[in-house]
Amino acid sequence: MSEEKTKRVLIIGIVGGLAQITARLLLQNHPEWEVVGIDSRDTKKIQAIKGLKTITMKYSRGNFEKLFREQSFDVIYHLARFSHASLGAENLTKRLELSVMGTNRILDMGLRFGVKKIIVLSTYHVYGALPDNSIFLPEDSPLKASIQYPELLDVVEMDQIATNFMWKYQKKIEVVVLRPSNIIGNQIKNTMSRYLKNHLALRPIDYNPMFQFIHEFDMASVLMRSAEELPIGIYNVATDDFVSLRKALEVVGVKGIPFAMAAAGPLNKVLNKMNIKIPDYLIDYLKYSCLISNKELKKHLGENFYRFNMEESLKLLRA
Repeated sequence: MSEEKTKRVLIIGIVGGLAQITARLLLQNHPEWEVVGIDSRDTKKIQAIKGLKTITMKYSRGNFEKLFREQSFDVIYHLARFSHASLGAENLTKRLELSVMGTNRILDMGLRFGVKKIIVLSTYHVYGALPDNSIFLPEDSPLKASIQYPELLDVVEMDQIATNFMWKYQKKIEVVVLRPSNIIGNQIKNTMSRYLKNHLALRPIDYNPMFQFIHEFDMASVLMRSAEELPIGIYNVATDDFVSLRKALEVVGVKGIPFAMAAAGPLNKVLNKMNIKIPDYLIDYLKYSCLISNKELKKHLGENFYRFNMEESLKLLRA
């Protein structure tokens, strides 16, 4: 992308910790850029970031159209996600509205109003944790997550919408879809970070799957670099190394609750009543490994583009 003029960047989902880290990195590396962050949640509590303008707004078609008519954007980051720790039919409806309808609106507006690039944050969860998973799944692996767990239907559909749009309009607009492994850190409140820091974390005694973890700063760095260094495509985001679940909990300093996998369902219901929210789909990730390949990303960002290795990322959670 050309550096001839100041870029205007829109970050959707700015209340999220990862979005705020990304905004800081963008403005530190490109102080001449203008960044606007929007969220359906209250943005007033966001710590001031020089160069960042925040707006609280509902993700409706009318609001998006007004925003895009009033302001011209070069790059859009679609980082808005609804937590899967919030269960129930009502929240599934909200997640589908945000992930599916919201993504359609964002892509449509980007195309209509001449946006040059849209970066969509998906997740490796779209592949699903299955006993027949191959080691290091590439980006063209089938997305099987929603077959067993309907609560992942929204992220799978969002990913497919973005991917189909990407190939259909590749000559008119650049779209990058990122599928990161488990993002962990103290500034984000996602399911995996909460799980690893919780002394009541479920620890299966009859399974010990392998996991990949990426530090929140490194994920934000990949997002920042995506604006200029990644061409159209789908990219898994993961480190080269991986670790067993038991070892990860040991490094963080959490013993967890040992349990037999056969008791996972009933035990999880008890924890939910104690307001310890663990999505049902995560149980299978405590049973089967789901490791992803990072070869495509390395082609553009190089071999060693992470600041933290996996053990350091886990130790920082403990800190």
